[in-house]
Parts: sequence; structure tokens; C-alpha cells
Amino acid sequence: MQNLTEKQTRKKLIDPLLVADGWKIVLYDNAKKISEYNKCAVEEYPTDNGPADYALCIDGKILGIIEAKKVTLGPQNVLTQAERYSKGVSNSGFNFDEFKVPFLYSTNGTEIWYHDVRNPLNRSRRVSGFHTPEALIEGLKFDVDETITSFFSIPDNQYMRPYQCEACDSVGKAITNKKRTMMLAMATGTGKTFTVVNLIYRLMKAGVAKRVLFLVDRRALAAQAVRAFSSFETEQGLKFDKTYEVYSQRFQRGDLGEDEAFDVNAMPESYLTDPKPEHSFVYVSTIQRTTINLFGKTSVFSCCDESEDEDAGQLDIPIHAFDLIIADECHRGYSAQEISTWRKTLDHFDAIKIGLTATPAAHTSAYFKEIVYKYSYDKAVSEGYLVDYDIVALESGVRMNGIFLHEGESVEVIDPETGLRDIDMLEDEREFSVEKIEREITSIDSNKKILEEIKRYADEHEKRYGRFPKTLIFAVQDLPFTSHADQIVDLARDVFGRGDSFVQKITGKVDRPLQRIREFRNRKMPGIAVTVDLLSTGVDIPDIEYIVFLRSVKSRILFEQMMGRGTRKGEHYPDKSHFVVFDCFGGTLFDYFKSVTGVTAEPPQKEVKPISRVIEDIWNNRDRKYNTRILTKRFNRIDKEMSGEARDMFSAFVEKGDLKSFAISLERRLEEDFTATMELLRNKDFLNLLENYPRPRKTFYVDYGTSDEVSSTWIVRDASGNEYKPDDYLELFSGFVKENPEKIAAISILLDRPQEWSTDALEELKKKLESSQQRFTVENLQRAHAVKYNKALVDIISMIKHAAHEEEILFTAEERVSNAFDKVTTGKSFTTDQLLWLERIKSHLIANLSIDKDDFDSIPVFVDYGGWNKANRVFEGELVNLMSDFNRAVAA
Repeated sequence: MQNLTEKQTRKKLIDPLLVADGWKIVLYDNAKKISEYNKCAVEEYPTDNGPADYALCIDGKILGIIEAKKVTLGPQNVLTQAERYSKGVSNSGFNFDEFKVPFLYSTNGTEIWYHDVRNPLNRSRRVSGFHTPEALIEGLKFDVDETITSFFSIPDNQYMRPYQCEACDSVGKAITNKKRTMMLAMATGTGKTFTVVNLIYRLMKAGVAKRVLFLVDRRALAAQAVRAFSSFETEQGLKFDKTYEVYSQRFQRGDLGEDEAFDVNAMPESYLTDPKPEHSFVYVSTIQRTTINLFGKTSVFSCCDESEDEDAGQLDIPIHAFDLIIADECHRGYSAQEISTWRKTLDHFDAIKIGLTATPAAHTSAYFKEIVYKYSYDKAVSEGYLVDYDIVALESGVRMNGIFLHEGESVEVIDPETGLRDIDMLEDEREFSVEKIEREITSIDSNKKILEEIKRYADEHEKRYGRFPKTLIFAVQDLPFTSHADQIVDLARDVFGRGDSFVQKITGKVDRPLQRIREFRNRKMPGIAVTVDLLSTGVDIPDIEYIVFLRSVKSRILFEQMMGRGTRKGEHYPDKSHFVVFDCFGGTLFDYFKSVTGVTAEPPQKEVKPISRVIEDIWNNRDRKYNTRILTKRFNRIDKEMSGEARDMFSAFVEKGDLKSFAISLERRLEEDFTATMELLRNKDFLNLLENYPRPRKTFYVDYGTSDEVSSTWIVRDASGNEYKPDDYLELFSGFVKENPEKIAAISILLDRPQEWSTDALEELKKKLESSQQRFTVENLQRAHAVKYNKALVDIISMIKHAAHEEEILFTAEERVSNAFDKVTTGKSFTTDQLLWLERIKSHLIANLSIDKDDFDSIPVFVDYGGWNKANRVFEGELVNLMSDFNRAVAA
């Protein structure tokens, strides 16, 4: 192909591309009127500046010029020739700052560059094919400058938050500045989908976009997006899908809830293959399905355990099928091959492309080029839109050190292929590293004790808040017969003792996984969900309060996405103030990710070059030494991994089937007799064996003998993300109290002027403590005191006094109020009515640690019995003095 001349390039490569896109190839005929050409690519069209290789003519009007070069020449830099011809076309009827033809192309048959010269600020760009005649007609009538101006006058949805409005306007400004690829980076839980639905509505109403492709990579997210469009309300009071058509790919029964319609508004194929200017719609699809539609099933990749779209097939889709593409969750850590397919799918379309993610990765930043708006997790927390998290560093001997089995121990052995189980007594000691836990061996005792430790925290949470914390557990794997997820579900049902429906597995292996997700989101049951990947990203479950990492993670992107499941404010529980993350690796997961930046420069997963290609590269002397070293390593690896059966099979090609010895001698063999050695290496049967050699049967062990030791340390995070253990946190608190009596009146009152204690003083104290850099919330301080002093539910007054003077005794609120009542009431007599009111006052003080006159007319327990006037009469007008005595005694 590289030897083709320019003329051959045109005939063999460029002409077929033009014909495929609806153009008829004709040679210029001087005797023919220009009006006789329609949908023609006219070769050698004369201009005042020389003949153009092709002129694209529709209904007698020249709309495009193509400059062709041979394959060995890059087309990008020869667009200037097309520009020169455009200026030399006479009687075109157009004049765009001296350009008489608006749409210019340059190509070498393998690459096409395109430039719309109607606006001097328009950038040239690479396109995957030529525009069809219909696309050029539509493009000629479209004025992006006019439409984007009206974009800014269209109001945002009334429920949009300020930062969401800023994100939409940032996209509008980027389009105004002629950007065609861009990225929005918004923290998980900040409403990216709602923001983009609003953005799409404004762009469609302004006319900037008509045909919109909303790409996700899971059908779960596609179904979620369709619901977002159907619930979005425009300023006219209509739902989005009643204003514009909204289509989706076909869903499978398990993708939808039991009460949801099946295959509602499935995308008509004609909308893809024959786009019309009058079409105005949004199409929600997985990128896998769109890839199949473009390139066939052999090109598709999978990023999760959802089943393939069996009904999808390859279609002839032109490059202008969409004019706006939103790539949701575009951060995925795909392999190099998958990234190539991902880019190829996006590259096919000549459209404005917007990437949407919470965790920008290097490959997405490189593709979308610029983050036009960023809203970080820390900012969202500080502005009150997301909740922060605490950490429990849970230390397990098994997960920190691995498993060591002694000679004579009995273990259960499982065949992962058949599920057959047997008991084996070890004839020698065996050691399993941390990386092999739940992959080659499992410890029932370890998993059970970890769950028991989590239950201890959950019980405390339930006692404090009156609800079980909705919990998401990330297991290592969900493989048949050895599933870690199944084991956790079974053990959790025993440990928590609330029945089977309370603990459920939600992976791609269960029946109707999306239905299970919705149940976990919307219902009280299940309280615990166990997953591997399916709930790691994109799925919105606001009420999650516990996230458990039983699975070690090395990908920053995946880690942040998994953490993002807990960041949303509660939906059914509006008092959700934070979530708790259980790091079952002693806090090492968080230590690992501390120094990584927000835009994660993670390399794609390595794609291993097939061994057949390595051998062909050696045959063609392409990096021969390098590829010989690779092949040597591959032979050594195969020698370690193959079964005895495979060694017998290799003996037909290599002496005794000893690939290791053959690998050692490979370089020498190639030097001494290259042809004969390569004849062996290129033998088809030998190549097939290298790729498909029998492996030894795997075994999976269940360890019942090891007794794990599990402990945990609660860690609090301050506003800057610094982490403190209870001792360190209380030391900071002590310093804060000692340094701030003059700045915080309530501290001074408690230490020196208890007679001034009041409800206002208490509220000021709580507010100042919570807004401090160290986030001294009552809950955090109580938990730290409970850990250090083994004293639960210490009251805030005791904590202040003890921080200032360590000899002060720590009381609970009930103990403090009881002491205060004894001081005030001892030696006094009260009537029956007064005693009843005193009990009400005591209950109020235990809950609030102060009381004032307004409480009697606002708190139901007082209002129901007559409020202030009744109570004051009962105490014969002395209630003010009595309240003052109680407040002073409580604060003393």
C-alpha cells in the first residue's frame, strides 16, 4: 500500500470511501453545466488556482473540496492546498472571507482531515470518513455561533444547584470558543446526570444539538439515565421525554424492575442509519452496543459482568448520525486494546464530545483534552452537598500476613471447575501470601470475625440513630463454587441474625441484578448488600452509611468510585452526617492512595502481545533481540505453568518437552541456524500448542483451622483530610479548648461562669466546635472518649471540662443531670404536680443539657401539658429562678 502513487491511492482507497458515503465519482466535463452535477465528487475540477482533486457538488453547488495525497504523505498539512482551491472557485454563490467553498478535506486514503472555513476561528480536525451529501446540506444551514448565543438565554432547571449551573455554562463557553472535545469532572454524588440532562435540554432547545448520543458502559446506568430524562421537568412544566424523543437500547428482562415496561422506546435503526435534519432525540446506549453497531461483535469489549446484547448487530452508520455525544463515566481503567476500541467508537462520529466523570484518568484527559469545569469532593463536602467519611482501620492477621498451614492440618479442597469437595490432610507445611486469600484459599474464621467486628459498630450506630446502617461490602470475587461473595452472604446472615432477606448478593450472577439494586436503594431490606464490581460505580444509593473493603484495590479510579457510593446525603435518612469506611487491611488501603493526585495517571492494563506476533517479529528481523528476550521469558513462563500432559505434547517439538532448556538456548540457536529454528517456531501445530497448552487443574482450599485475630481502630478525618486516632484527636481537642476560652464564650462560661449557661451558649459551642478545622462534632468526641476512656456517651460539658483540666470526671448526660437535680432539689419539698413537671424538665435536660423559657412553648412534652403559663403557675411564679438553678448546676 505504501508504494501506491497518488492516482492509485485515489482509485483504490479514496474513491471507495466517497462512494460508500453516497457520492458518485465523475470526471469533470467542460461541456457539462455545473447545475447538472448532483451528489457528485467531480474529479479534476478547474479553479483559478489550479484543478482540485475532487469537488463535492450538490444540486449544482460546490460545497466541498478534497485534496488527495498518496499514502506516504500525511494529509493534515495539505489542507492549505484545499483552501487555495476554495478561494479559486468562481461563481459558487458563497464567499466566506474569500473562501468560495465552505467544507474542505485533505486525505491520503487512510486518514481524513476536515475544515469548515465559514468562521476563521473554526479548527480543522480529523474525521473518520467523508460527510454524506445530506450531512453537508444540513451543515450548510447550521450556524453554531447563532445557536450558542441563544443557549445562554435558556434558564436552568429550578432545582439546579449553583455549581451545576456553572458546569453547564462552562460547556456553553467552550463551544463558543470552538472546542469540540471537553470534560466535566464532578465528584460522585454531585448530580452529574441531572446536570447533563439540563445541559442537553438547553443545547437542544438552542439548536446547538439535535441528535444526542448518551453513552454509558453498563445497562444499569443506561436504565438509570432513561429514568433521569423521563423525570426531568422543563420550564414549560413538561417532562423531557414529552418535549423531545428519548430512546434507549433494548433492555433485557433482568435490567428492569418488575413494575417497569419492557423495551419502552427502543431506538429505531433508521435513526442511526439515515439521520434526518428534522430528527430531534436523545439516544441512551452502552458503548459496547454502539461498538457492535459500528464494527461488529468481534470488536466489542466488556467492563463488567453484564451479559452481552445478543440482539445487537452491525449497521451502516454515517459520521453525522449524532452532533453531540456525552460519554458518561468515561474514566474506566480499560486495557490498551479496550481503550483503542473505546476511542475508535467515539472517533467514528463527527460530533461535539463531552466526557463526564468523577475521576479523570490519563487516557480520558488526553482524549477530551480539557477539563472545562471541575467540582471536587472536598468542595462539595465544604459546601454541604456531600458528606464526609470516617475510617475504621480493621486489622486482621490473615489479611495482613496471609495463612500458614502446618503439616498434618486438615483442609477442604474444592475443584473450581466441578465444585467437587474433599478433605485433605497436609503432608507438608504450606504458606499462602496475602494476595492469594480468597483466590486460592479462604479462612472462614477470618471472614466471620471481620463481620462480627463490623456488627459491633453497626449495633452502636443503631443504638445512636435508631436505624441499622445500610451497608455495602466489596468482596474479592464471585466465581462458581469458590465465591467469596456467597461466603460473606452466608456468614453475615448468621452473624447479624436478621434472616436471609436482610443480606443479599448483588452481582451480575444474580437474577435481575438491576431489580436487586433498586430494592437495596429504595427499601429498608436488604440492610447489607455484598458485591464485587456491579455496585462499584455509577449506581445511586444515597442512604449507604457503611462501606466495607474486604477486597484490596490498587486502582485509584476504582477506589474513588467505590468510595463514592457513600458520599451522597441521605434520602430516607436526612440526618446522615457522614459515612464510615472499613479498611479491612489495617488502614493500608488509605495509606496507599494518600499521595495520588485527583487526575489519576494510571496506565491502561497491559495488553499482552500474542506469542505468534512475537515470533513473526523475530522472523521479520523487527527488534529481533528485544523480541527474542520476550520469547525467552514466555517459554520460561509456559514451562512453569504447563501440566504434565502439556510437557508430553511439547516433546514432539522440543527434547523431553523441556521448554526451559529450549528457552536458555534460544538465542544461540537463532544465531547458529536461524532458518531451521524459525521453521520450528512458526510451525502451526507448535504455535497452537504455545497458546492452548493444557494447564494443571487448579485447587481451592478452605481453611477451618486458622484462628484469626481481628481488631479495629476508629480514625477521624478533619476538614483537610488529615487522619487522627482517638488519642491524637483528644490531644488536639484539649489544645483547642485551652486556647479558645476568650474566643468562644461558651467555653469560658463552662470553665468560669456556670451561672451564665444557657441554650444559646450550648448552640454556640456546638457550632464553633463542628466548624473547626478538626471537626470536633459531639459524635466524634464521644467516640474518641469511648475508645480512650472506655466511657460511652460522655456529655459535651464533661468533655470541655476534662479537656481543660484532666482531673475532671467524665459524665454521661444522664449522670450529669441527675447530679444537678440532686443539688437543686435536695432538702426541698414539692407537690405532686411539681414533681411531674420536674420529671419533664429532667428528661429535657438529659437530651439538651440546658433549658430556657421558650422551650416550654415549643417542645411538645411541655406544650401538651399547658406550656410556660401552666408550669409557672404550678411553681408559683418561681420557674425562672428554678431554671437558672438547673442550668447553673448542669454547667458546674
